[in-house]
Amino acid sequence: MNASQQHLLDTYRAARRAEAAPPAPGTHTVRTAHEIRRWFRFRTVVTEPGERGAGRGGGRVGGWFAGRFGGRFAGRLPGRL
Repeated sequence: MNASQQHLLDTYRAARRAEAAPPAPGTHTVRTAHEIRRWFRFRTVVTEPGERGAGRGGGRVGGWFAGRFGGRFAGRLPGRL
């Protein structure tokens, strides 16, 4: 069952129970993406610099890929984002 079919089923159930219909799939996608980005920015500001660390990849996207793909893409990607 895909998202559209689930939405139609939920809308039918809501109509049978005299409840408000649920929002259509994708309605809040942009708002959710903005909230996630805002959360990560907030975490960056409130986290102590020593606690942030560089992570596994040294703060580089290439390091992140190297850990997952055996270093095949490490030299081809930009450093910091």
